[in-house]
Amino acid sequence: MKLLILNGPNLNLQGRRDRAVYGAESFEEFIPRLRTLYPLHSIDYAQSNIEGELIDALHRAEGSYDGVLLNAGGYTHTSVALRDAIDAVSVPVVEIHISNIAAREEFRHTSLIGSMAVGTIAGFGLDSYRLGIEALLNR
Repeated sequence: MKLLILNGPNLNLQGRRDRAVYGAESFEEFIPRLRTLYPLHSIDYAQSNIEGELIDALHRAEGSYDGVLLNAGGYTHTSVALRDAIDAVSVPVVEIHISNIAAREEFRHTSLIGSMAVGTIAGFGLDSYRLGIEALLNR
């Protein structure tokens, strides 16, 4: 299976930003460990702080990937355009969150993209990505 992990704004600061919420491990440390867990599968990784670049990546995923794990960061709660991009592609998208967004500030309780995703995994730290991979592999 060929998978894409697509991270949105501020996730380039993983491991340095708000460690009490997001943990201390960076994606540069985490991704190789994740790839080691799934040696029979291809796992690509991209991150952008720019909404349009995330939309373009979702469009390019069509026909190129078997699944996308999308952590849209703050765009989760604000981006109708990302919601529409998920709806426009047939590749299954799993919404991922490192923190439990339901246990955080009230504005984070609403996901605009969740209803377009095949499922949502939140609150398990970076392990949320592994759980998302398992969900896609077991579909």
